[in-house]
Amino acid sequence: MIDLNTTFAEISLWYSQHALQIAVAIGAGALIVLLLIGVKGLLLSAAARLGDATLIENRHSWPALFGSGIRRTRLWFMVALAARLVKGYANAPELVGQTISFVFVIAATFQMAIWVRTFVLGFVEHRADDGSADPHLTSAMAIIRLLVSFAIFAIATIFVLDNLGVNVTGLIAGLGVGGIAIGLAAQGIFGDLFAALSILFDKPFQVGDTIVYQGKEGPITGTVERIGLKSTRIRSTAGDLRILANAKLLDQELTNYTGRTYHRMALKIGVVYHTDLDVAEHLPALLQTAVEQAGQHFVRASFIGFGPSSLDYELLFDAQVHEIPAAKTAFQAVGMAILRTFVAQGIEFAYPTQTSFTAAPDGTLIMPYPEGSSSDASP
Repeated sequence: MIDLNTTFAEISLWYSQHALQIAVAIGAGALIVLLLIGVKGLLLSAAARLGDATLIENRHSWPALFGSGIRRTRLWFMVALAARLVKGYANAPELVGQTISFVFVIAATFQMAIWVRTFVLGFVEHRADDGSADPHLTSAMAIIRLLVSFAIFAIATIFVLDNLGVNVTGLIAGLGVGGIAIGLAAQGIFGDLFAALSILFDKPFQVGDTIVYQGKEGPITGTVERIGLKSTRIRSTAGDLRILANAKLLDQELTNYTGRTYHRMALKIGVVYHTDLDVAEHLPALLQTAVEQAGQHFVRASFIGFGPSSLDYELLFDAQVHEIPAAKTAFQAVGMAILRTFVAQGIEFAYPTQTSFTAAPDGTLIMPYPEGSSSDASP
């Protein structure tokens, strides 16, 4: 137990014997605090000059993040640091020295926690805000701030309690067991939450992007309308709103059409076998003309094989659009241009046909009907 009377007597005696040294120490501490405040101001000015243009465009830039950390340096930390630096000069009693050291540990611990929180959250926001920030992830950022703040200040509090001599082993074990229990009970929610964080950091897609994912009935194309903490809402091309869990959505291969400047399309065309040889040889050039008449970019057209009832060609062209509905419109325009060209040139599209031949017992081919029967049967 601390005897307050004895302690007060020791402090009074120390003050009476070292008044000048105490005054000098207080003055030196005040100068140190003023110096630290000046350094803080200089660093803030340097950060502002370094990222002046960047700060206007992006408040989560690195100069802005550095300035935010300096700005959150607290006055009470500077005072505790100054007291810790000058405490030995005044030959303070053991209790006073221990008190100053303990206050400095508390101040330094929580100041460090503030710095770490500032830089961690700043890094998260810097990754999330690249000029195309998603306003629908505001709730996700709020959850991130809460979790990060809780974790950092919990660690800081445990560190302070440990310096006070409190046995924190049981507390740490209890927090660990409680965290495991909560994690197991809400693993589905946390899985979707971490998937939302993955979307936030990795950006496989954003609001407004057109993506293709695997649905129960097959590949589905849609536009992302909202990204939430647990689910993502996608408006399909059919008009219905699909709601998918974030974890399930990221657990499959996705195709993102955003940023695509064209759609490459393939069209297989078959013409009948009795097409004129010269026409068949120049058919790729006719297909190129049809594509260019439709206002699209021709890539390649070539003969690809002899089909069961057709001469087969393959046409590749690029629709110079980035939206899928516009690409389908371009595909139709090319198809109609080819149809008009074939009609004008008298080219026939092939369709499945079959020719039957009749053979005599000796294997020679014979007509399937007596010669002249067709004319005799005619009216």
